[in-house]
Amino acid sequence: MPAGTADDTTDLAGYAVDAVDVHAFEVPTDGPDGTEQDGSLDWDSTTLVLVRVHAGGRTGLGYTYGDTSVASFAQSLLAPVIRGARVASPPALWERMGARIRNAGRPGAGAMALSAVDVALWDLKARLLDLPLVHLLPAVHDRVPVYGSGGFTNYPLDRLTGQLTGWVEQGIPRVKLKTSRDPGADPRRLTAVRRALGDGPELFTDANGALGRKEALYWAHRFHEEWDVRWFEEPVTSADLEGLRLLRDRGPARLEIAAGEYAFTAQDFVNLVDGPAVDCLQADVTRCGGITGVLEVAGLAAAHHLDLSAHCAPALSAHAFCAVRGLRHLEYFHDHVRVEHLLFDGTPTPAGGALRPDTGRPGLGLDVRWADAEPFRVHGTRPS
Repeated sequence: MPAGTADDTTDLAGYAVDAVDVHAFEVPTDGPDGTEQDGSLDWDSTTLVLVRVHAGGRTGLGYTYGDTSVASFAQSLLAPVIRGARVASPPALWERMGARIRNAGRPGAGAMALSAVDVALWDLKARLLDLPLVHLLPAVHDRVPVYGSGGFTNYPLDRLTGQLTGWVEQGIPRVKLKTSRDPGADPRRLTAVRRALGDGPELFTDANGALGRKEALYWAHRFHEEWDVRWFEEPVTSADLEGLRLLRDRGPARLEIAAGEYAFTAQDFVNLVDGPAVDCLQADVTRCGGITGVLEVAGLAAAHHLDLSAHCAPALSAHAFCAVRGLRHLEYFHDHVRVEHLLFDGTPTPAGGALRPDTGRPGLGLDVRWADAEPFRVHGTRPS
């Protein structure tokens, strides 16, 4: 039956997970001297942890971005929970996995492993029903607006401006650069970017928690007044809720404060919306508990009259965040775009400034490109 035409009441009672395999691939960055930088971190590679779940002759996949240890966590603690379990209700298995990792560590690596498995279970269910995943979710949108994201602090000016203007030329009307590694260098960088972009595109900044409260407030006013910046992400660390509230309450009225990409549990999100500490909440489907977690966070954001922005993992987020009523946009992050296009067939490409899930393919519509992935393997073995 063609994808998208199956009756979603198809009986799945007879289907149980018969196998789980876990893989990890470490892909070097393409930054200057092999590294990339933001306000508070240097890195030279991105590791994708892939989980595959099998039932009824179909395979669902999910992934997260983190250390190789996340793959070990998923394999040792979560795979035994779902092996042999019925596939009809991913949220029910999400509850069981959450209970299983209580003593091992629910935030951090535990939440990331759970996220990858949860996405794989949703993908598997959609494939068994021969439905695109977005049609299995309570979708209220058919596309997700994106903003181009990269602009690393160690980029020379020509690469910085070329990357951001390249996204605008592709029809993406909003772009983001990293700031605050060396605050004294930011005026030159921002001036070059704004000059290259012109007045039309929206300009976002991300300090990755590098600044103190008063310093962040100073730069918030300068960013907005001098370069018309409209989004200031993690001006202070997300652990500093009072600092975020200070920026939200005393910063420019048209400069939004955003955070949430490092929220792993429901309470992490409650802390950000209680007050609130942000103008726009962020969630990462690969960290916050997968698709089941995104649905939970979406309800919380709606109850607090806050929009929700998707953090990275565009090939997953394009489906998951169509189910977010108060959807703002999705971070089309340079590193994740590179990795996903390298490792998978079926990754979506922006059109008209948005990603649209492929409704002509079942599940997420992704297939692993094993031959291309193999040189980057750091965990697991290639399926026979």
